Amino acid sequence: MASLIRFFKPTLRRKDMDAVLQTMVDEKIGPGERRRDFLKLFAQHLNLKDGITDRSYPSALATALKAVGVKEGDKVIVSVLSPEIYRTVIESLGASMLLADVSPECGCLSAEAISRAFEAGGSAILLHEPVCQIPTGLDNIRDLGLPIVEDITQSFGSRIDDGSGKVVCPGTLGDVVVCAFEEDCIISTAGGAAVLSSSPERIEVLKRLVAPTSPYTDLPDMNAALGIIQLAGLDGLLSRRNELYKMFMQAVMKTENKVFGLRSVDFLSNGYVFPVVVNGRPDDCIAFANKYGVSCKRTFTRSVGIHYQERYDLYPNAVAALNRGLSFPLYPFLQQKDTEALNKVLSHLP
Repeated sequence: MASLIRFFKPTLRRKDMDAVLQTMVDEKIGPGERRRDFLKLFAQHLNLKDGITDRSYPSALATALKAVGVKEGDKVIVSVLSPEIYRTVIESLGASMLLADVSPECGCLSAEAISRAFEAGGSAILLHEPVCQIPTGLDNIRDLGLPIVEDITQSFGSRIDDGSGKVVCPGTLGDVVVCAFEEDCIISTAGGAAVLSSSPERIEVLKRLVAPTSPYTDLPDMNAALGIIQLAGLDGLLSRRNELYKMFMQAVMKTENKVFGLRSVDFLSNGYVFPVVVNGRPDDCIAFANKYGVSCKRTFTRSVGIHYQERYDLYPNAVAALNRGLSFPLYPFLQQKDTEALNKVLSHLP
């Protein structure tokens, strides 16, 4: 069997490394001016005011939850498709998860599921936006009075026209917004995360929470330099990712399988991956893809809902994705032969 197309590949070019080399030449590799510049640029991109950086994504999630008041004994509402790390973080605060179903349209928490979880004692929301998706139908969810931590790690850069001419982007729902910068993320600084807000009060709380450890936990300048250079070229990279997403979507439409989540022509995907829910056996589909040199992974094997794959009674909208969700490679540096192989596989997927 031929070697497989690499599943993830950071959007770093050789010339981008000049920024890191310059940081080293300046002998300023720890947290400093470039970290501040990166945080400012990232906040501006999301139309948020300010926040903090952290070298650890789990630590950033914990800080965000503390900033919205999550404490011991609280129940945090999370999607059943959320990553398992949510459980670890929430339980480290002495709180517990309250699992809820997703919207069949976008794969994010649904308003109906949130309302039921609120009635069951939910006191905050940790909103996961999986594999490119943006929440829809949550305009009135603030009426419940629940604080929201919005995790845009996998949705950053996606957007959709809501039908009224308004463009909806990730980061608009959360009282506090978290985004990781790991190797597989849209913006990669080789690790770490940002926690942001538009509320001066929340920002003050965030900074107070990290003040005792910030010299040791802030994102180093060497990593921030990578983030700055990627933000500068973000529009072009997102355009290429969305172009590939639309191309692969056309390929899947030739089969009986479905693209996971939003399928509107007004949806512009960040191309985090290309997610599909297959009709056939996932293992057969993975073997078929591998036969033609295409990487393929189950999408939600590391989700908090992996032990609820048979609970159609509890999570009817999420069960199909939990059982039959697959992801394929999608990044700007895919070579033409790779995109041709992906198109071939996706258009003939069992």
